[in-house]
Amino acid sequence: MSAEVIYGKQLAEDLRQEMKEEVSALHTKDIRPKLVVVILGEDPASMSYVKGKQRASEKIGMDSDLIELPVETSERELLDLIEKLNQDPTVHGILVQLPVPDHISDQKIIEAIHPEKDVDGFHPANVGKMMTGQDTFFPCTPYGILVMLKRADITLEGKHVVIIGRSNLVGKPVGQLLLNENATVTHCHSRTKNLQSHTKQADILIVAAGKPSLISAEDIKEGAVVIDVGVNRVDGKLTGDVDFESAKEVASHITPVPKGVGPMTITMLLHNTIKAAKRIHNQ
Repeated sequence: MSAEVIYGKQLAEDLRQEMKEEVSALHTKDIRPKLVVVILGEDPASMSYVKGKQRASEKIGMDSDLIELPVETSERELLDLIEKLNQDPTVHGILVQLPVPDHISDQKIIEAIHPEKDVDGFHPANVGKMMTGQDTFFPCTPYGILVMLKRADITLEGKHVVIIGRSNLVGKPVGQLLLNENATVTHCHSRTKNLQSHTKQADILIVAAGKPSLISAEDIKEGAVVIDVGVNRVDGKLTGDVDFESAKEVASHITPVPKGVGPMTITMLLHNTIKAAKRIHNQ
């Protein structure tokens, strides 16, 4: 048996085509969804990711601005800029590329963005709505994983989901989204004892630990669904947290790295920005 590979890249392209049509329809009502991305400093990886967001926005006909600030920008200056964007009626989504430099508080920046323009889904008000099962902006990577599972017709209700990783960006929110879908969720992390005893019980295993080849075939239950969120560079090549070659012989479905979860993250950011524009204009 070899697993069915779930290519997020292909699904992302299909979803973006649907979004392109939605944006075009909004243009006829004089609504132009607009995303503003703010980046501090010139980290090449962050810059490449941000440019990817811009290109993706433009491809579906969405307006997109990139504000590049010097790394020495003060916290006050950044907060003032966010407030200006909060007040700008033409801006529907605001995203500050994290992490910000050490002299600025990530949390302060997250909380400064108005919840109605928080297309990253990180504001405590939106996290609270997600926790209580309300409709809101969901964090992009976890939401992308949920959409991938649903589009692959994988039943979530009653399934045992094991998540490795407890970050605020992926591990915690993806657990909550799947709990909201009536899955049974176990969180594992760096302090978990006997990790394999948990992973072997998973119907769906989500690995977001940032450790190359942490999981291989012997850690996976026969027929499990394996979602690899890891992005690691080993010998110049991108690799995940799962040993893909061995795992695909045991799993029923598996995501690759690259071309797996990654493309879905930007796609859900576009989705959230369109949703924000529709909400602001009561569509």
